[in-house]
Amino acid sequence: MSTISTVTVKVPATTANLGPGFDCIGAALQLHNEFKFTRNDSGLVIQVSGTEADKVQTDESNLLYQAFVKLYEYIQETPPSVKIEIKLGVPLARGLGSSATAIVGGLVAGNALAGSPLSDMQVMELAISMEGHPDNVVPAFLGGCRLAATGLNGWKICDLTWHKDIIPVVAIPDFELSTSEARKVLPTEISRADAIFNAAHLGLLLRALATSREEWLKAALQDKLHQPYRKALIPGYDDVETSALAAGAYGMVISGAGPTLLALTDNLHTQAVVTAMANAWKQEGITSHVRSLPIDVQGAVIL
Repeated sequence: MSTISTVTVKVPATTANLGPGFDCIGAALQLHNEFKFTRNDSGLVIQVSGTEADKVQTDESNLLYQAFVKLYEYIQETPPSVKIEIKLGVPLARGLGSSATAIVGGLVAGNALAGSPLSDMQVMELAISMEGHPDNVVPAFLGGCRLAATGLNGWKICDLTWHKDIIPVVAIPDFELSTSEARKVLPTEISRADAIFNAAHLGLLLRALATSREEWLKAALQDKLHQPYRKALIPGYDDVETSALAAGAYGMVISGAGPTLLALTDNLHTQAVVTAMANAWKQEGITSHVRSLPIDVQGAVIL
């Protein structure tokens, strides 16, 4: 039995899909949630601080706690009574993987308090099963930019090179969009032409991220599986995209299920892209927080 009484886990935000990489590619960003678990004798206590803290459940329905319990169910042990302290840094329901931070954080903390009975791969596979798809939880757990695919014996995870000269800019609006709502607008079938289009552009994206070749990046971020349908859920999408491109972005995509928008640019144009995206949404009467965020290479860490 583990003698550890307290564990604190820091988990990064993620941006998923990157255009044509629908449900299979994601990258971790240097924006974090922090979760502290402490054994206690007085039953479940959840305290939340940070922006939007009032929107987080503080009972057994809390996703972070559900992941914690899931770990103990998997190892067939009774979860200990805990006090959980949550420090929010990742906006909720904005397409930056807030749910993935909770799932990964709860599983990692549970595994640590239980004496680390599960391997990293087992923890990650549990996270994927809880989330339903790998594109957020994998980079949240491992850091960097990752491609996940099913193999003959479970998941195969591939780390992708992200060239240091490619700068992510996230434009986070002041309205939410749930993943379930964003999935409802997707078609159940696509044409062969669209499948070929995305396969080609996904291959190009992998090379573009590794090399930072401008003409490849500008073409590679196009997609026909989800963005044409989801953009209608995001007011001002076209104007923000036009402004970002005019300011020097290679391209713009929906971050995860949205409504956050992700532009990729270079060091020279970063500030211009930040300003342009914020101004475009302001013209629509939408307040947004726009900033450049480096890639997080650490993933989930126990502090």
